[in-house]
Amino acid sequence: MNPVARSLSRYPFVLATLVVGAVGLALLVAGQPTTSRWVVSVYALVIAAKHAWAMVQDLRRGQLGLDVLAVMAIAATVAVGDHWAALIVVLMLTGGAALEDYASARAHREVAALLARAPQRAHRLHADGTVEDVPVDQVVVGDLLLVKPGESVPVDGTLEGDPVAFDESSLTGESLPVEHVAGDAVLSGSVSAQEVATVRATELARDSQYQQIVALVEAAGNSKAPIVRLADRYAVPFTLVAVVLAGVAWAVSGDPVRFAEVLVVATPCPLLIAAPVAFIAGMSRAAKHGVVIKSGGVLEQLARIRTAAFDKTGTMTHGRPRVEAVELLGSDLGVDDVLRFAAAAEQYSSHVLAQAVVDAALARDLPVPTAGDVQEVTAGGVTAVVDGRTVVVGKAAFVASATGREIEHGDVTPGRMTVHVGVDDRPAARLVLADEVRADARVTLERLRALGVRHEVMLTGDAEPTARHVGDLLGVADVRAGLLPADKVKAVAGLPDRPVMMIGDGVNDAPVLAAADVGVAMGAKGSTAASESADVVVMLDDIGRVARAVAIARRTVRVALQAIGLGIALSVVLMVVAAFGLIPAVVGATLQELVDLVAILGALRAVRPGPDELAVVGRATPRATAPQVPAGHRPADVAPRVTAAAVGGPGGTVERPARAADPGRTFDDE
Repeated sequence: MNPVARSLSRYPFVLATLVVGAVGLALLVAGQPTTSRWVVSVYALVIAAKHAWAMVQDLRRGQLGLDVLAVMAIAATVAVGDHWAALIVVLMLTGGAALEDYASARAHREVAALLARAPQRAHRLHADGTVEDVPVDQVVVGDLLLVKPGESVPVDGTLEGDPVAFDESSLTGESLPVEHVAGDAVLSGSVSAQEVATVRATELARDSQYQQIVALVEAAGNSKAPIVRLADRYAVPFTLVAVVLAGVAWAVSGDPVRFAEVLVVATPCPLLIAAPVAFIAGMSRAAKHGVVIKSGGVLEQLARIRTAAFDKTGTMTHGRPRVEAVELLGSDLGVDDVLRFAAAAEQYSSHVLAQAVVDAALARDLPVPTAGDVQEVTAGGVTAVVDGRTVVVGKAAFVASATGREIEHGDVTPGRMTVHVGVDDRPAARLVLADEVRADARVTLERLRALGVRHEVMLTGDAEPTARHVGDLLGVADVRAGLLPADKVKAVAGLPDRPVMMIGDGVNDAPVLAAADVGVAMGAKGSTAASESADVVVMLDDIGRVARAVAIARRTVRVALQAIGLGIALSVVLMVVAAFGLIPAVVGATLQELVDLVAILGALRAVRPGPDELAVVGRATPRATAPQVPAGHRPADVAPRVTAAAVGGPGGTVERPARAADPGRTFDDE
């Protein structure tokens, strides 16, 4: 079946209308004008009756659409004997679904691609070595699954066996393959790059990462925005204007044909498709940029945001500490030696600060030697023997006790924490760690201001000095620290300049995300609770996508309103011209069809960014350049490169989730 025939078969009423038109023309050519008129007229009235019944059902639900004008136009043109004009109106009505399908398919292709990549089947490995293909919904927790090269991981699980590199770009936006070793968590939707992977299922399909993304996207695609209901509300005044104008034209001219001619050009039924097409296009483009907007109503609210509230840790900062500087304390060791010894001792610890020390050493391409006699003291630190030397890492008091030397704590800048290192019997250095502000956080706030945001506020549970320090770096004057989740909800409820957008990532942000006019979750590494409570989920670890989402929303709403206004304005012009008898009904029906098509194609402009959007956020959200991966190291282990005595740098590195911290072990200022 050729593409044209296949398309027509999907829309039987379009096909039937074309067939009736062909039969009517054939009868006319054969010298049967009366039979031709009856065939066309009866078919047109049947279609009008079908739409009239649907219109009655809508009225019972309190909805009035512009189809009422189409039904009246069909009846009027048949009554005055202009059956061909009636058939053109019928073609416009039945062709609306085909136009919507084409436009939606074009606007929705990014979302459709995401849905198409959803894992459907899994290779279950049995104890006897046999492999069984099962639907992904039949996988249970504990199943051992095979993932072949090029295939997606069907459910969340842990890797078993040899290391495997996975393409996680559909989940995190990271373009480089990420190598995982046995015991690492592997997310559904990750694609095995070159090796066969063995994964132990830890979640059911419905609870896995990729399926949650798909669910969010499906919910976004199926939503109906308030802007569409606004178009529906235009139906009542527009219908009244059209009927009154048609009646006046009939009364003044004394010709009932004028009534039909005016109503024919007042049937912008597919115009109602233009607004939802614009919203689908906007949500699709947001998905392309790694942002899932859960409904069209949310998109409309996002376009009108006036206040941006945000959490600090994990949202405007990276959410985990990094070694910022190494301060030597007078020993004969250099920065490289201190980092190498400290990393050797800390590599066996599960503490989040320990991982920061290891990452700093790896970033300098330092070989991390094996340590012996490793002992970790809760709330103190770690001792180990490295290259025959005794190394102690931890709190100042712990290192002082182990070395028998007094250590001057020194002042620590707000937002920093310290880890001390001792080698043999003397203190060697103090490592200064910080949860760095994201490199593009300040730029994002500037872009939001350019997009109409008039007020920014930071809501955080951190101490006042730390919060104020980050606020100063971001240029935010309204900083509210020491807040519990309930306090954040109250703070958002009390913000006067609305709508309010709240941006967060953690479980503790879930209540305030739900309470805000628009809740935005940094979902790439945030909690499931935050993502489920939010209206918008940023699937990439990139705060700049928030400004991109607002820009897309503003563009989409503007295009949708322009499409509605264009269709109605052109229809009114045609009605006025038709009232003077200058447009025959057949010509008017054809012109109205073209008007509706222009309006729908105009709505598709939301697929592309506008000049004003490009002026604010550019063609792509900039991301900091990731450092080169040292040979032999996993990309996830790379931290910013160490220079001189400073360690760390801007964001943009490939990260892995921080290790769970030992709740009893704390370091200075931690």
